[in-house]
Amino acid sequence: MRHALQLIGWLACVQYSTIPAFWLMIHPFAGRWRTRRRSPYAVLVPTWIAMWIVMALATRPWHTISIDSHIYATNWLWFPALMLFTAGIVLYAKSGKSFTAKQLAGLPEIHRGNNDQRLITTGIRARVRHPVYLAHLCEMLAWSVGTGLAICWALTAFAIVTGAVMIRMEDTELEKRFGAEYAAYRSSVPAILPRVFRPRQL
Repeated sequence: MRHALQLIGWLACVQYSTIPAFWLMIHPFAGRWRTRRRSPYAVLVPTWIAMWIVMALATRPWHTISIDSHIYATNWLWFPALMLFTAGIVLYAKSGKSFTAKQLAGLPEIHRGNNDQRLITTGIRARVRHPVYLAHLCEMLAWSVGTGLAICWALTAFAIVTGAVMIRMEDTELEKRFGAEYAAYRSSVPAILPRVFRPRQL
């Protein structure tokens, strides 16, 4: 059972770790993607899947190495991992309440003629600008804590670094799209670490 969970955790972290790279293919080139007649996802999705395969092959030699076999001799660390899993699921649910499926998939960024151009600053987004990315981080941390695999921690660190670059690019693209409205939102609501207390509505 433990080996199966470690395998699942490694593969989950492989996929999660490539999410920033997927969005880095979008945000710097949003204008170019919008000029295409065919759906950009015909290129983006296969490229993203290829990233999973490359990342899995690159990390496979270390996918069974634990950071500390003594700590992970028992299963007690799955309890904090379960809390992180739950936090991620709650964040996903709250993120989807005010966002359409098209917005979550990034269609306004890359599809020309897409009119779903709404800036949402209520609900969970009144506390944190990018709750979906925070949910991804919670899930990666959950797998890292639960499995104790060094490669899961390494992939989480990689995702944090590339995610920071991706969030900066996304914020720049959103500010171009929404102007002063987004600039005010960006200055008052944190990107990833949410506010404990509800801020004033913009």
